[in-house]
Amino acid sequence: MGLLQMIKSQFLCHLFAGYVFLVSGLIINLLQVCTLPLWLVSKQLARRINIRLAYCINSQLVAALEWWSGTECTLYTDPKSYELYGKENAVVVLNHSFEIDFLCGWTFCERFGVLGSSKVLAKKELAYVPVIGWSWYFLEIVFCKRRWEEDRRTVAESLQNLHDYPENFWFLLFCEGTRFTEKKHQISMQVAESKGLPKLKYHLLPRTKGFWVTVQNLRGSAAAVYDSTLNFRNNETPSLLGILNGKKYHADLYVRRIPLEQIPEDEADCAAWLHKLYQEKDSFQEHYAQTGRYPGPIVSPARRPWTLINWLFWSCLLLYPLGLLLSQLVSSGSVLTLVVSVALCSAASLGVRWMIGQTEINRSSNYGNKPASLNNN
Repeated sequence: MGLLQMIKSQFLCHLFAGYVFLVSGLIINLLQVCTLPLWLVSKQLARRINIRLAYCINSQLVAALEWWSGTECTLYTDPKSYELYGKENAVVVLNHSFEIDFLCGWTFCERFGVLGSSKVLAKKELAYVPVIGWSWYFLEIVFCKRRWEEDRRTVAESLQNLHDYPENFWFLLFCEGTRFTEKKHQISMQVAESKGLPKLKYHLLPRTKGFWVTVQNLRGSAAAVYDSTLNFRNNETPSLLGILNGKKYHADLYVRRIPLEQIPEDEADCAAWLHKLYQEKDSFQEHYAQTGRYPGPIVSPARRPWTLINWLFWSCLLLYPLGLLLSQLVSSGSVLTLVVSVALCSAASLGVRWMIGQTEINRSSNYGNKPASLNNN
């Protein structure tokens, strides 16, 4: 382990990064609250401001991947499709197998300038999580309760509201509904067998109803579906904790652009189309397992400096009050000050560890661990 790698793995570095992320995030949340009156005057201006405020939060996580850990991303895609990325609204279908697949999706968004406006379909509980969840509320993220009869109407309404969105956006969708585990895969394939569907080796059965509602309500706004399949070289299983420790990974992402008009409008036909898509995704993963690469030409979009600049800005801005607190602690020698400082550091540490824990596969939700939940397609 080199000196730089050793420094990156130190707890104090993690604590400082967590401090910058949490404090800057709460400041940005406060600024977002201040935009509430503006929504009544100019909805589009309020949206543009919140896009940039959300970017200030999301880009810190992308900076950790791109600049702190130095993780590289190779993109396999058609050069003609490449020219359209970032210039149109799109639904991005991602596989859900790794702890940082969401972060790689955000990196994909960042490389093409749509990170601040990117959307996801997220469970309702995340709307109450400070920093990220609160920011998503102002970014008009689509939340669901995973109860289809309730979600069908609320998700459709949320998607319809995006038709007049002022900037290009990508809607990131994990059609499997939950992260891949061996137990969930076994149950999912039992459901596939009961329905007479071909079995998948690397994916769970896709949730067809959510996909159909998304596509139907974004017709006329989104131009295409970007079918995206992610894997990591050397059979690595990256984690957010590994990123925080400065470990470098190499991601390979295969993206196909499929015009939205090629996707059937009928719900049953759309479901069949999506199942066929996942069979193709499975074949791409099999090809990768055998050859170490995806089919097609390679394009390597360059890292943009803005994520690093944003992180350096917030680090410098928040370094002064942190230094002031530490100097007062040293000079005062007060037991109360010491206790408060230790309590704040402990809270920051626990907060960072809790957020990391939410991405860990062994801490993922129980959604999909019962045949009933996966059978509801």
